[in-house]
Amino acid sequence: MTGGPMHPEVTTGSSSGGYRIGDLARATATRVETIRWYERQGLLPEPSRSPGNYRCYGEAGLSRLSFIRRARALGFSLGQVRTLLGLADDRGADCGSVDVLAADHLAEIDRKIADLTALRRELSDLLTTCKGGTIAGCRIINALAPHR
Repeated sequence: MTGGPMHPEVTTGSSSGGYRIGDLARATATRVETIRWYERQGLLPEPSRSPGNYRCYGEAGLSRLSFIRRARALGFSLGQVRTLLGLADDRGADCGSVDVLAADHLAEIDRKIADLTALRRELSDLLTTCKGGTIAGCRIINALAPHR
């Protein structure tokens, strides 16, 4: 049996058509331990169990884990992912809350880029002023040392 047209490479581990945790992990490129952790964090609901006591995820579990993975890949924090999942679960709600959350996240990304750009510039300046020589006269080591 296959996981459906979106995930034909995934074989299911039960006759009910669900995904065992290993199948879900392969389908979403997620480690099994991470899936279990998401469950403990309440991001993924506890799945049903097969008669052999294997976790059994349906298409909803696959979709939800894919959503989590994509949101994490975009840099959203776990708290933000939790909020996004709550909003996504209320299909009739206004998406303004999502816009605000995404705009806040984008502003944070812009702050990080500015910080990294400044760090890059500072390190580049240190490298261009380095003329070799001994460690005692090394501009980089001196810049890293505490000022006395």
